[in-house]
Amino acid sequence: MTATITHDPRPATGGSPLIVTEDAALLDDLLRLCAAAGATPEVHHGLPDQGGNWDTAPLVLVGDDAAHRLRGSTRRRQVVLIGRDQDDPGVWRRAVEIGADHVLILPDGEQWLVDRIADVAEGVGRPALTVGVIGGRGGAGASTLSCALAVTSAREGLRTLLVDADPLGGGLDVLLGGEGAEGLRWPAFAASRGRVGGGALEESLPALHSLRVLSWDRGDCVAVPPQAVRAVLAAARRRGGTVVVDLPRRLDDGVGEVLAQLDLALLVVPAELRAVAAAGRVAAAVGMVVRDLRVAVRGPYAPGLDDQEVARLLGLPLAGEVPVEPALLRPRGAGKPPGASARGPLARFCAEFWERALTEVGGTR
Repeated sequence: MTATITHDPRPATGGSPLIVTEDAALLDDLLRLCAAAGATPEVHHGLPDQGGNWDTAPLVLVGDDAAHRLRGSTRRRQVVLIGRDQDDPGVWRRAVEIGADHVLILPDGEQWLVDRIADVAEGVGRPALTVGVIGGRGGAGASTLSCALAVTSAREGLRTLLVDADPLGGGLDVLLGGEGAEGLRWPAFAASRGRVGGGALEESLPALHSLRVLSWDRGDCVAVPPQAVRAVLAAARRRGGTVVVDLPRRLDDGVGEVLAQLDLALLVVPAELRAVAAAGRVAAAVGMVVRDLRVAVRGPYAPGLDDQEVARLLGLPLAGEVPVEPALLRPRGAGKPPGASARGPLARFCAEFWERALTEVGGTR
């Protein structure tokens, strides 16, 4: 069991957690949990001497046995009081006395604590601005826009991960010209459970055009369980920067896990009536999960339609008109990813999108 009793803790900034306890059995448990999270803690029986890391440790784990020794200490955030007796009402009073953010009762709260310690070990800050792109109908250009957004983000100096969530889409690494690049693909993560390390994930993926790509291989289609999708995307978001997800129009439990972690989604809709009608059904399904769904309209326009009218018919805010990248339509453009030319219309559209989204949604550069 775990509960917040004061304020929301600030993001971890990296470093070793501090353990304060004289309870040998509790210390063994906390050392075990730290090892599982990949962290090496500093251990004290009471308040560290002057020069210790009481003030600087990104996370302090205080055994209930040691709470009385910390009364009068300097108040700080990221303090967790840890006990074993759920029926002891005094633990809440002791937590208030030392200014703890949380009270955690073992063993029920072990997974929560491992996640918090791992955040400290990784130096987790603000999560990545996570954008999903989905086509209003087949062939709408969602994969092209996904790649262009990712390439543009990386060119702007942001840590960028491009995720291919469509196992039947042919692979975004192919679209980026990197199908032979070394690194793991989705099938390697099918058995993932619990927490996936953000740093390890990033380092394991193919690096293409200054960004990382999680795509599919060309082998047999492997089903990735929803819990694995959740763990992998959560790890990607903890690294900060931006995450762009190319979504399939077929929505299943795995895609639902992705939708739940999006900050916003772009629905790419060709400006024709049948596409608008199809996009309406997609919007209804996606909009049940994603609170910020916007429409990106792609020409050419059918008679009587423009980008504003398409947005009105769908009842969605307009993200803009997705321009055609002429170089991609010519043979000499082969091998260059969408958005590769910083001066091209598609790259300019993507740069303007990121500038607005990073301000509106609160991502970090």
